[in-house]
Amino acid sequence: MESDDDLKHFEAHGAAPLPAADDEGFVDNEGARIAWSTYGAGNQPAMSQPVVLLHGGLGHRGNWGYQVPALVDAGYRAILIDSRGHGRSTRDARPYSYELMADDVLAVLDALHVQKAAFVGWSDGACTALVLARRAPERVAGVFFFACNMDPGGAKEFASTPVIERCFKRHREDYKTLSATPDDFDVFVAAVSDMQRTQPNYSADDLARIGVRVVVAIGEHDEFIRQEHAAYLAQTIPDAELIVLPNVSHFAPLQRPALFNGVIERFAGTAFAPEK
Repeated sequence: MESDDDLKHFEAHGAAPLPAADDEGFVDNEGARIAWSTYGAGNQPAMSQPVVLLHGGLGHRGNWGYQVPALVDAGYRAILIDSRGHGRSTRDARPYSYELMADDVLAVLDALHVQKAAFVGWSDGACTALVLARRAPERVAGVFFFACNMDPGGAKEFASTPVIERCFKRHREDYKTLSATPDDFDVFVAAVSDMQRTQPNYSADDLARIGVRVVVAIGEHDEFIRQEHAAYLAQTIPDAELIVLPNVSHFAPLQRPALFNGVIERFAGTAFAPEK
């Protein structure tokens, strides 16, 4: 697919179907069953470089359908995880938190015997990846931080658009199909929104202590995140790089897959390059 700027294709069909997984399953962690799947590397996972893809809020791992084949073709092992309460993962009664979701990701890595991976995070997935990098830098080769904020001031005041409404409709349909609680979408949205309003809340000192490679990326027309906040993150996180993706918004992986895939492949190559 060349482009889906208005998300009409995504609304009607979702992202491209994921290829057949090499392995998939669930990990029980902190009161939840976390669903995961892996692609690429065949029977020699130790020979590949793992890239963990973390989807955005209200979405699920199937939203990465355009990215997985590109990463596998480039020689990487793609690891996909449904965040707790999203997709086929369950949750307990506790409020959502990025810290808890980062712990879920570590549990999956441990179950797969992956000692270190690069992370591509989209929106809430980006927050989760950077929280994990702050907590366990030895497990993180680098973070591609796309379309999220690290303190509440980085978010724009919400204003709905036709593109957002199309994405939201697709998320609602997918939730009904995938979730163990298919009738609870509105409760789910409220709980995720509660987290997003106050978390994360990193200070400049917190950001300055992040010790992994970070690329901060944002779409030129992002509907949710202030572009100046992305610039602030790139300036405050040591040695971080800023990329502004032209002609796309918060939904770049769906709108212009070739553009997005090119930058994440370059990131992965940099993340796994030897330290200078």
